[in-house]
Amino acid sequence: MRKRTGALAAAVTSLLLFSAAPAEASVIWDGDAGGGTGVFSSVLCDSPGSVGTQDNADGRGTVFKFNKPLGLERCEAHGITVNGSRYTFRNNSTYWIGWDTSTNTPDAGTIFQWKSYGTGDQQQQNYPVLMKVEGGVLKLFHIEVGEKWTLKWSTPVATSTYHRVVLGIHTSSDASGGWVAAFHNGTKVAEFSGRTWDDLGNDTRFGTYGAEVKDKRVINWIDGLRVGTTYGDVD
Repeated sequence: MRKRTGALAAAVTSLLLFSAAPAEASVIWDGDAGGGTGVFSSVLCDSPGSVGTQDNADGRGTVFKFNKPLGLERCEAHGITVNGSRYTFRNNSTYWIGWDTSTNTPDAGTIFQWKSYGTGDQQQQNYPVLMKVEGGVLKLFHIEVGEKWTLKWSTPVATSTYHRVVLGIHTSSDASGGWVAAFHNGTKVAEFSGRTWDDLGNDTRFGTYGAEVKDKRVINWIDGLRVGTTYGDVD
């Protein structure tokens, strides 16, 4: 059920994060797995790893399968494609990102990055917002300038069980101008303010990543991917 609980507050510090005006709602991207990996801007997964689709005969239909074998650190999809072109996220804007995720292991590493463009000195925040599954716990981090990591929320999660994640991100390169709201299975679990936009911009990354999972076989099944301008677009 979609929630309509009020207008998005003009003041960042209030963090009232819903829109009540359907005319302003906009689904930017429907990343249905039926569209194949072409819904992503690019796939970052060396052989013998793979990003593909499959039907697990569980009633969901086709879902994405991010398959990272032993020896690899990464199997991810970067960015989104809208009308045949890479979509460009922008500063001083509000985006809502929703997806279902199920991992085969309690140590799946990083499953989502709000990834910055550029490398080295081009970046101040490599990944301002990041989510991990480690030790059977789903974790949400805010990473500030200077690689200052802060755990904002966590919860135990079972393997091979889908759970829905929704993140609201208001982009800002100011130290306190942005905000993030997080929902897990329809319940708001975190909200915080801070810098959420790096100098060259940011993009989505879904899948599995991390040096700590190089010695593990990780599968992350992902379904129901959407990006919109309101929570109701993606819940």
